[in-house]
Amino acid sequence: MIPFNRPTQTGSEQAFVTEALSQNALSGNGTFTQRCEQWFEASFAHTQSRALLTSSCTHALEMAAILLDIKEGDEVIMPSFTFPSTANAFVLRGARIVFVDIEPSTMNMCIDAARAAITAKTKAIVAVHYAGVACDMQALMTLAQKHNIYVVEDAAQGISATYQGQPLGTIGHLGAYSFHATKNITSGGEGGLLIINEPQLLQRAYWLRESGTNRRDFMQGKVDKYSWVDKGSSYLASELNAAYLWGNLQHAETTTQQRLMLWELYFKKLSPLMALGKLELPTVPAGCQHNGHIFYIKLNNPQERQALQEHLAAQHIETATHYVPLHSSQAGQRYGHFHGEDRYTTQESQRLLRLPLFYGLTVEQVERVC
Repeated sequence: MIPFNRPTQTGSEQAFVTEALSQNALSGNGTFTQRCEQWFEASFAHTQSRALLTSSCTHALEMAAILLDIKEGDEVIMPSFTFPSTANAFVLRGARIVFVDIEPSTMNMCIDAARAAITAKTKAIVAVHYAGVACDMQALMTLAQKHNIYVVEDAAQGISATYQGQPLGTIGHLGAYSFHATKNITSGGEGGLLIINEPQLLQRAYWLRESGTNRRDFMQGKVDKYSWVDKGSSYLASELNAAYLWGNLQHAETTTQQRLMLWELYFKKLSPLMALGKLELPTVPAGCQHNGHIFYIKLNNPQERQALQEHLAAQHIETATHYVPLHSSQAGQRYGHFHGEDRYTTQESQRLLRLPLFYGLTVEQVERVC
């Protein structure tokens, strides 16, 4: 069996988890949390971005919604082709979600569709960088500045990817990464990162992450006792998750390069089928450096996709479709609406099939899939 995914294990994780256990301090914001946050801040060179480790990307997005003071009656624009957490983070604050169409070439949000959806109630736009390929951030930031709207980057799939040389997640006002088991880098199955790109939001973010308290100031000796200072929740990752993540991060460049090599191999081997019109392959626009997170193909119709998926399963090759557009779901219809024409979102989502891609997948296995 060639599985669709395996969580990244580099061989370094167990030693660091054992070290964390020996310290007898497993709650969040300890030694390994600080190491990981410093690693990311160092990788965000030439930016003022700060990194806060969280228990999930979902929680990072929820913190973003609180930091931007999203409230009842606000509208938040985002693509419908995304995971429910992208919308839930803002629905939980009372916002109405305005779903818009995507660009079929990248599966990312269409900026023209977002522009047409802006109203006086629009508070934020969420850019989802699908498959680690950047949304058109230059156009989006120009649009947001013109209308005084916040931009949140859902870069759950975007670690080690860039747009015009700048790391994804560091371009908008706030960004979020995921370290779920399916991502390039994992913190033991669950985990995330909130990226703060506006310095004035940083202090409050620390409060929110620790149940609305100033515990961080207490741990640093700035106050003699900590107290409740703001709204918040328990968004900290444990030290065990941070220790596992630290092990993954030691090999982050190797992990990315291997995935990119496998991605390029898929593209090369399947290009003849694209030339024959049998399928479509991913597009990476100029100025975007992706991270090999997903390799997908698009079949000519849903029936072909199902037939191919069944055929590959019979050959012991596991594949996966992806998101059901949120605007067509029960909750999506309750908490939001689709603005404009659904020209591509549903059509393209029904043609897309993801092929196996993970750290440790071999060249021989990719060739067998192809």
